Amino acid sequence: MDAAATVAAFWAAAAPGWIRHADRHDVRGRPLGEVALRSLAVRPGERVLDVGCGCGGTTAELATAAAAGSGPTAGGGAAVGVDLSAAMIEAARSRFPAAAHPGLRFLDADIERLDVVPGGPFDAAYSRMVLMLLADPVAGCATVRRSLRPGGRLAATVFRAGPGNAWLPAAMLGAAPHLGALPPLPVGSEPGPFALAEPQRIDRVLTAAGFVDVAAEPHDVVMVAPDEPDDVAEWLIELGPAGAPYRQAPPDARAAARAGAAGLLARFRQEGTGYRIPAALWLVTARA
Repeated sequence: MDAAATVAAFWAAAAPGWIRHADRHDVRGRPLGEVALRSLAVRPGERVLDVGCGCGGTTAELATAAAAGSGPTAGGGAAVGVDLSAAMIEAARSRFPAAAHPGLRFLDADIERLDVVPGGPFDAAYSRMVLMLLADPVAGCATVRRSLRPGGRLAATVFRAGPGNAWLPAAMLGAAPHLGALPPLPVGSEPGPFALAEPQRIDRVLTAAGFVDVAAEPHDVVMVAPDEPDDVAEWLIELGPAGAPYRQAPPDARAAARAGAAGLLARFRQEGTGYRIPAALWLVTARA
């Protein structure tokens, strides 16, 4: 199975967990993309592309910033979310129906295989923790660049390497002994959380895709979650590579997986207060 097929298969299996936790992740996961939202500074009337929009929460926020849906005063402002997962796009359309959000559109498509994204040219493009998951990031980013107007801007986030993202392996390693075989973890530049962890590779990928003024700025953020160990463990398990095996496991194995993950995530918990989960990111910016 080639990289593109592997990525497609992973997201087909992972989608139910992302859909189930969409409301939670819109709130708890917002810090993972907030620095890119601030950097992009979408203005009323702009057209914005959301790359890897998942269940649509970020696209809806971008549409609001562009004043989509506010009638003629919006000046044509709109947001288009594109994602590889047809199931997540269906969920996005259900969560943010067109009748209530006329400036908001969702597209089920592989960004790496498009020439340009319909609905452009766009003034700006946004992506939260997705570019490192592309099978061919140069091809995907080239599509984004072609979909932007000349001078259009990109702001995205990806994970940095190192101990700043210790929660990622904690959730998986705590659950894994109770779930049987898990998919092999990506290594090196294979699609995965740390495929763009090195700023030199970020520069190479975006430059090869035709972008200019490429920059990667480090940011440390914190995700906040309530003091509900079982719920927090399940949320993080289901968003990662253990998600599909977890959903297929019997109830006793799922309970043991949650307990195992909660044990390793305890370092981020303050009893009675909740979780403060640190994440180390790159804010990636560039222009078409």
